[in-house]
Amino acid sequence: MSFVDLGGTVFHVCEDGPPGAPALLLLHSLGTTMEIWAPQLPALARQYRVVRMDLRGHGLSGATAGDYSMASLAADAMAALDALGIAAAHVAGVSIGGRLCLELAANYPDRVLSIIPCDTGFVSGPPERWVTRMDGVRQGGMAAVQDVVMANWVIDPGLASSRALLRMLLRTDPVGYLGCSAALRDATMPGPIGCPTTVVVGEADPSSPVAKSQEIHAAIPGSRLVVIPGASHIPNFEAAGPLTAIMLQHLAAQHRPGAEAGMAVRRAVLGDAHVDRSEANLTAIDAPFRDFILEGVWGSVWTRPGLSRHQRSLITLSMLAALGLDEEFRLHIRATANTGVSPAEITEALLHVASYAGVPRANHALKIVKELLQ
Repeated sequence: MSFVDLGGTVFHVCEDGPPGAPALLLLHSLGTTMEIWAPQLPALARQYRVVRMDLRGHGLSGATAGDYSMASLAADAMAALDALGIAAAHVAGVSIGGRLCLELAANYPDRVLSIIPCDTGFVSGPPERWVTRMDGVRQGGMAAVQDVVMANWVIDPGLASSRALLRMLLRTDPVGYLGCSAALRDATMPGPIGCPTTVVVGEADPSSPVAKSQEIHAAIPGSRLVVIPGASHIPNFEAAGPLTAIMLQHLAAQHRPGAEAGMAVRRAVLGDAHVDRSEANLTAIDAPFRDFILEGVWGSVWTRPGLSRHQRSLITLSMLAALGLDEEFRLHIRATANTGVSPAEITEALLHVASYAGVPRANHALKIVKELLQ
């Protein structure tokens, strides 16, 4: 958990999962917090660098008075990624979070790898709907709108998770709620979206009905539409399992192994000079073996998001040293110039080799390391 100062406003941001894995930004709905993603977090964080943030004026993030816009809220999200050093991320969001997925994909196409907009629409109802809602909050606080909001959010208000959502709503800063409501009131069609997209909607969502998701699906080439049976506007709790499965399936499709991905990783790890020499010497005898390694190892294992390239490099060195495979060990020691594994980390790895595979193997590997690094 961390707090990030973005232009004088402090935002609550949490990171989970392997630091070197592909990044996934999760955005919550109006009147809730990042905690709506708690049911999905354990499965997602096993493979992805999951970033959750409380939107402006929600949860533990600061509020600023006045109307917000989709553009300003999208800029908040980009600033949070910048603060974490994340160049590009997949983005998933519910309700206003889903609308922000669309905003980010349209306006920051080089920063958004793919999107999963859930229970949202390009335009969120007539402006009068939000004017009435905002007037209610101004006059009676969050309690004044709890009945209409909860009727839109869940099917069964008696569930423990539904009662937790109500507590989130009542604890929301009215200033932040009003600001985000203005962004929804004033939302217009975003620009064209070309990134991989899976549109998700609860079958029984009265706030952003299936027709709105069908509109998004029709407007984004190659997108996929998934309707969750027995779910309403916030499916994270009532349909936790199906939503998690849909998200994992979408993300896995963006990281499919293959020869092209394998060659890219091979060059990044071993260097262009080595790969160019190897490719120049390729013959009909070893070409099938090269293809097998390219797709089955570089494209299938090294591209998986569960471990960083740095971590895979260190594991590879340890195994090669333990097995006494000197030629490959030398190759991967040279590759540490690209993977970022330090001499100190190699020493620690070889101490493990000595402990579990034998001192002679580790000592021999250490001599090779000293020879190459000197």
